[in-house]
Amino acid sequence: RADQLCGCFSVRNRLREIVGASTNWRDHQQALADRLSLSNQLAGSQDELPVRRMKDSYIEAHLPLGTDPTLREKYLNYLKVLICYSHTHNKALQRSPLSIVTALVDKIGMTPSSPGTLWLISPVCDFTGHVTWVGKTSIEAKMHMSQYHGGAYTPVLDATFVMVARDPENKRAAFVNPLKPEGIEEEKLFQQGEINKTRRIELSTASLLKVAPTAEERKIVHSLFLNTLDSKTVSFRSRVLPPNSVWMEDAKVKGLEICHPQERNIFNRIFGGFLMRKAYELGWANACVYGGCRPNLVAVDDILFRKPVEIGSLLLLSSQVCYTEGKYIQVRVHTEVLDPLTRQHNTTNVFHFTFVTDKDVPNIVPQSYGESMLYLDGKRHFNQTLESQ
Repeated sequence: RADQLCGCFSVRNRLREIVGASTNWRDHQQALADRLSLSNQLAGSQDELPVRRMKDSYIEAHLPLGTDPTLREKYLNYLKVLICYSHTHNKALQRSPLSIVTALVDKIGMTPSSPGTLWLISPVCDFTGHVTWVGKTSIEAKMHMSQYHGGAYTPVLDATFVMVARDPENKRAAFVNPLKPEGIEEEKLFQQGEINKTRRIELSTASLLKVAPTAEERKIVHSLFLNTLDSKTVSFRSRVLPPNSVWMEDAKVKGLEICHPQERNIFNRIFGGFLMRKAYELGWANACVYGGCRPNLVAVDDILFRKPVEIGSLLLLSSQVCYTEGKYIQVRVHTEVLDPLTRQHNTTNVFHFTFVTDKDVPNIVPQSYGESMLYLDGKRHFNQTLESQ
C-alpha cells in the first residue's frame, strides 16, 4: 500500500513537472513573440537615439541576502542587465526594444580590508551601478558592492561588464543611446572605458595563441626548464621536479554539467551566470586542493563569452592551476561543449580566477611548451590583477 502511494505521489509530481514545464514553455514563446513586435522600433543609426547621462542608468539596491537567500540568484546576476536596459529605455514604449547580452566580464575584484586579508561578506549588502561608457552597439557597466561595517558602508567588490545590444530576436547588432559625461568624475570614468577598450584590443593582439612570448618571457621559460634538468645526466629529456613544487599536469580538476532548461535565459540558451558559477566552483575547488586550505577569491578577470551554450548540451569544464606566487594561486577554467553525435569539441568560455590563501603554496612547474604558454598567460593575468589592486 505504501509502495502504491509512493508511486502515485511520484507520478503526480512528475505530471506537475510536465505541466509546469509546458506552461513555462508557452510563457517563453509568448515573451519571444512580444519582443519580435519591437523590431520596427529599432534605430537606423545611433544619431537617431536621445543622449543619456550616467545618472539615467544609476541603480541602487539594498539586498538582505542573509534573511532572504532567494534574492541572491534572483537579483545579483541581473542587475548589470537592468542597468543597460535603463540606459536604452524608450519612454514611448515604457521599455527597451533591445536585447542585452553579456559579451565580456572585464573584471570582478574584491576590495582588501587590510593588507593580506579580505572582507567577510555580511548578510546585508548595498549594490550600486550605472553605465560608464558606450560604443555604437556596446555598453560598459560598473557595479559596486558595499556592506555595513563598523558603523558605515565599506566597499567590498567592484565589477566591470561589457554588454552588447542585439535586436529583439538576438540575430544582429543594434545601436545604443550615446552617453554624455557630466563633470570631472564622469569624464574620468568615460575615459577609463576608452582605455579598457584599447587594453582589450592590445591583449588580444599580443595573445600567446597568436604571437611568440616576449624576450623576458622566453628567459623565464628557459629558466624553468633548466631548474628541472637532472644534473646527474646530460640529457634534455631527463626532468626532475624541484623541491616544494608540483607538475602542472598534476594540478587539474575536471567536471561535467548536463545543461537543463531550468538554467535557460529568454533566448532559450543557458544563462551566463550559471556558467560563471560552475566555473568558479570548479576553480575554487582546484585552488583549495592545491593549497591545502580554503582560498579566498581576489579577482575574476577577462571572461569572454565566445559561443552560446544550448539546452541539453554536455558542458565539459577543466580547471588548471597555471601560475603561483607566494600565497597566490592563478587558476584557468576552460569550458567546452561536446557534441555526442559528431564528437566535436567547441570552446564556449575561458575563465581566469586569482585566489589567495593564508600560507605559501607550492610552485607550479610546466613540462611541455604548451604548459609553459599556460604559465606565461597565467602570469600575465596575475600581474594585471596586482596592478589594479
